[in-house]
Amino acid sequence: MSTRTHGGRAWRAAAVALIASTLALIGCGRTDAAPESTPDAAAPPATTPVAVAAARIGAPGSACELPVTFALAESWKPEAVTVAPDNPLAELARRGPLTMVCEIDAKPAGNLGFLRVWTGAGDELRPSLQAFIGTDAHEPTYTESRIGDRPALEVVYQEKSQLDDAMEQERVFAVQTPRGIVAVSLESFDSEEHTEILPAYELAKRSLTMTR
Repeated sequence: MSTRTHGGRAWRAAAVALIASTLALIGCGRTDAAPESTPDAAAPPATTPVAVAAARIGAPGSACELPVTFALAESWKPEAVTVAPDNPLAELARRGPLTMVCEIDAKPAGNLGFLRVWTGAGDELRPSLQAFIGTDAHEPTYTESRIGDRPALEVVYQEKSQLDDAMEQERVFAVQTPRGIVAVSLESFDSEEHTEILPAYELAKRSLTMTR
């Protein structure tokens, strides 16, 4: 969507609140983030705005303890997500072979969207991402790389918005770790929000390292 009305923004804000409250039923952990402790890797191309690192997530003692650690953009709020196997809402936190373990909210930074961290067993990145994006993904483009000095794969695709019939941009990267696959997805509520929160996603990608 290239333009956004005041009413549309309010509608999307309500949608964010509904999803957040649903995930809260699944169970969330602490919301504090560990202080920034390591420098970031090389910045992305100059055409992409650069997010300022304000903290790191993933290390023991941070809001989400993960197999990886990466930088958070200023004001983004992380919460651990715990899924009980018998919880009827558990499917909301599963996509293909991956399970959501951390949700990082852009609302405190003034945007509508999330970075979500997913983990799963195995080391086959492409099949895992293909199952993650599902059959409703349009025009997926896969890019192999190394992130945190580990094999990685990113997919950029389009998906029909659940709010209207617009095709929205989506993306997720996955990296192999000694403890299985870790994926980080950018999930926004329209194409404009996607562009605005993309720098936070790129910051996570370029600063990612394995948890010591």
